[in-house]
Amino acid sequence: MLNIGKAAREGGVSVEAMRYYEQQGLIAAPDRDANGYRKYSADAVRRVRFIKRAQDVGFTLRDIGDLLSLQADSGASCGDVRDRARTKLGEIDDKIVVLTRMRDVLATWTDACPSEGPVSECPIFDALERDDET
Repeated sequence: MLNIGKAAREGGVSVEAMRYYEQQGLIAAPDRDANGYRKYSADAVRRVRFIKRAQDVGFTLRDIGDLLSLQADSGASCGDVRDRARTKLGEIDDKIVVLTRMRDVLATWTDACPSEGPVSECPIFDALERDDET
């Protein structure tokens, strides 16, 4: 059994994250020792690592809660998990399109900036102050 600090370190998160995951029901409330300190099992640390890894590939805590619910559902299938992963892939692809568009606009603006002269003549400020959508 691990205290919260050690469990957090082994899970790769902060103590605050451990408490938050517990509040959100993503990890089970740990046992407490005689003086009331939380004591986490190796399973809790594995769950925290699962949560962290899922976040690293784009799943939100809500998504992770849904995934964990599937894991606990004897009627759920691997296909159900795949469907959620495919949905997340679509969301990521949509974000990539938006970020690419943003990057292209900003690159155009920075390429147009001579990096010399007064700020009042800066083409980046001009572009930001325009009302058009370019």
